[in-house]
Amino acid sequence: MPELFPHADAKSWFVGNEPYREETAFRNSSLQGGYFILAARALGLDAGPLSGFDNDMVDGLFFAEGDPDYRSNFLCNLGYGDSSKLYPRSPRLAFEQVCEFL
Repeated sequence: MPELFPHADAKSWFVGNEPYREETAFRNSSLQGGYFILAARALGLDAGPLSGFDNDMVDGLFFAEGDPDYRSNFLCNLGYGDSSKLYPRSPRLAFEQVCEFL
């Protein structure tokens, strides 16, 4: 952190604060996953992020047994979907239905 974020002593925010460290890591991994999906779609790939799976099973299959440093957050399939089998785009709310200028 001192090299990549020299503006503050950010390391001190996390030392000895495991709950904050885990919460921040989970949120940041979710954000990075969103960037991953945007990049894949920009390259013309279809992306299907998934949640609601058995995290413990996935972690057991992909990560070293009992390794606390790695845990799954979400899954994402990538590829080229068959457009004849895809649902049409779902309806979207109009801007005026969901936003208000204050």
